[in-house]
Amino acid sequence: MSDAESRFRGLWFEEFTPGLMIQTRGRTITETDLVNFAGVSGDYNPMHTNADYAQTTDFKARVAHGALIFSVATGLAYQLGILEGTVIAFREFGMKLSLPVFIGDTIHVDLTVKESKPMARLGGGLVVLDVRVINQRDDVVQRGDWAILMKAAPKTPK
Repeated sequence: MSDAESRFRGLWFEEFTPGLMIQTRGRTITETDLVNFAGVSGDYNPMHTNADYAQTTDFKARVAHGALIFSVATGLAYQLGILEGTVIAFREFGMKLSLPVFIGDTIHVDLTVKESKPMARLGGGLVVLDVRVINQRDDVVQRGDWAILMKAAPKTPK
């Protein structure tokens, strides 16, 4: 095993037991985030990029792209280290976008293991997470499920 392989921090499939709850740190959404995401995605909808236009909407201010918030949520989850070196693939996700996120809002993510299913032929198993993205007012702004393939723990010699 190389030094790089021995330093990962990720959890093995077997460690994702139903009911396990994990919370990420917070992250404030900035104007730069909106501008950069618009550039990467090509989504220049004026509700995200035009302050004057946004004032004429029901939100009265620019709102973050829903896909931006989902992307930040995946990054916050990865920063926990629980996926580092042990994730095989992000298999599926479904998210409901419940409330807008504005420039200056700080979000964090609550992850709860809903179920786990061994998939030995893939070298691990499927973990289904209940995901809630929460703002600084404790409002759930997005929620849904993520299905992630995780590596099984290495077999220890007897």
